[in-house]
Amino acid sequence: MKKSLFNNIPDALPNEWVEVLAESADVRIERIVSDGHASPDGFWYDQGQDEWVLLVSGSAVLTFEDETVELNPGDHIMIPARRRHRVESTSSTEKTIWLAVFHENDPI
Repeated sequence: MKKSLFNNIPDALPNEWVEVLAESADVRIERIVSDGHASPDGFWYDQGQDEWVLLVSGSAVLTFEDETVELNPGDHIMIPARRRHRVESTSSTEKTIWLAVFHENDPI
């Protein structure tokens, strides 16, 4: 069944909205929608899986311990497992839509 990343998004988002689009034992694909959201003060993501993120719409700023990265539509970034990061800000004038792929880092 055909679906769109832009459809069926709630108008009001008191919190960041996460929808799992597909998953298996090794991979999870999520649509994340932010609306002016940011990580709470002092909070850092420290995930056990690699995360590849594509910013579909809106804008965002990610902060890592050693750098800050601005993302605009079409930008994507690989976040290795255990690389601490936080969402510093997302657009407050339009919804920010992310496509995130979480996967295990299997050595080749």
